[in-house]
Amino acid sequence: MQGDFALHHRVFATLNIESVPVKVSSDLESVDGLVIPGGESTTMSLLIDSYNLRNPLKKYGATHPVMGTCAGLIMMAKVVPDKRVNPLGFMDIVVDRNAYGRQINSSTEMVSFHFNSATKMELSTTLIRAPKISEMGKDIHILGEFNQSPVAVLSGHFLGLSFHPELDGIKIFHQILFDPTSSVYYKKINQTYAA
Repeated sequence: MQGDFALHHRVFATLNIESVPVKVSSDLESVDGLVIPGGESTTMSLLIDSYNLRNPLKKYGATHPVMGTCAGLIMMAKVVPDKRVNPLGFMDIVVDRNAYGRQINSSTEMVSFHFNSATKMELSTTLIRAPKISEMGKDIHILGEFNQSPVAVLSGHFLGLSFHPELDGIKIFHQILFDPTSSVYYKKINQTYAA
């Protein structure tokens, strides 16, 4: 409904995964996973309620993988200290909006990600008015940090990112949750954190 969803469709296309826009609750019936894209979290919050999507999204998220990027991460949080945002509560985290500054403070940084003991990589990571995870519950696993703050977190079948992988053509996060041929990533990550 709002945000940079077109670039996520492009990433899925490069992975040969069909993707469709989700605008009404019935659209959720035809998809195996969901991306809540970057954009404007206050607008997203209003649109979710205007289109009566809040309860369908919560029901969907109970059994399906969901990834949130930037504003999408904000919407996935349990708590957002901004009365204009009513998050979905998918992840036990507190997220502060625009914590890395205004649009002019956006940057691309090299960030080290550790998916498991055998899969580590450094990726060029774009932070645009990025949200900051200020508190986390015990079931949140950090996959990547920037300046000692988590920017990629996993909790069960939920993946939250402070940045925009779709802007840099980064595919691994989409693969982790949505690519059945790469589900080994997801299994290995969860086995690592369960150990």
